[in-house]
Amino acid sequence: MVHISDGVLSLPVLAAGWAITIALMAAAICWSKRRRTSAEEIPKLSVVTAAFFVASLIHIPVGPTSVHLILSGLVGVILGILAYPAIFIGLVLQFFLFQHGGITTIGINTVVMGVPALISYGIFKAGNKLGFSRKGVSEGIFGAIAGGLAVALAVLFLVICLLTTGKGFSGVASLVAVAHIPIILIEAAVVGSVVAFLVKVKPELIPLGGARK
Repeated sequence: MVHISDGVLSLPVLAAGWAITIALMAAAICWSKRRRTSAEEIPKLSVVTAAFFVASLIHIPVGPTSVHLILSGLVGVILGILAYPAIFIGLVLQFFLFQHGGITTIGINTVVMGVPALISYGIFKAGNKLGFSRKGVSEGIFGAIAGGLAVALAVLFLVICLLTTGKGFSGVASLVAVAHIPIILIEAAVVGSVVAFLVKVKPELIPLGGARK
């Protein structure tokens, strides 16, 4: 799964993870203050964080590892830059309530899942600037791309982290990558469907900007 446990990674990697996480958390908070994020955003932040938290509770064993839905792409599409603190909160709760991952690896685990969420938001925002339906491509398609890419990048980051530990984890890294291929496809379909549905019934939840509302 995409949670790295304690005792796996080297101290420099763990330190880099915490440094990146602290920097991006600070940036997200500063951005929120500058934009004067209203109290109306708090329920949305809470619900999306809860969805991310619950998605990881159903595990499918695959050899020595396991896979589960992540929904980081959906978190990114809906919350934008606030996706990073949302994922951080979700990972903290997952560790303390269910011992998913490790306490020292919360920083790097947030990088593994949070940075792809931000990239997914950037892709969805780029689609928005292109005009979605004006270019003949629906919001759901861009949502699917964002959802699938978020998982693919998370797996890539995880594999890179595991490979820094040496050849002992190369087999596990390969297995994790292969095992998550179906998850990438499933998440693309799920996120694309959810985005298309929300655009129709609750468009204010999706940052459509100047695109169709």
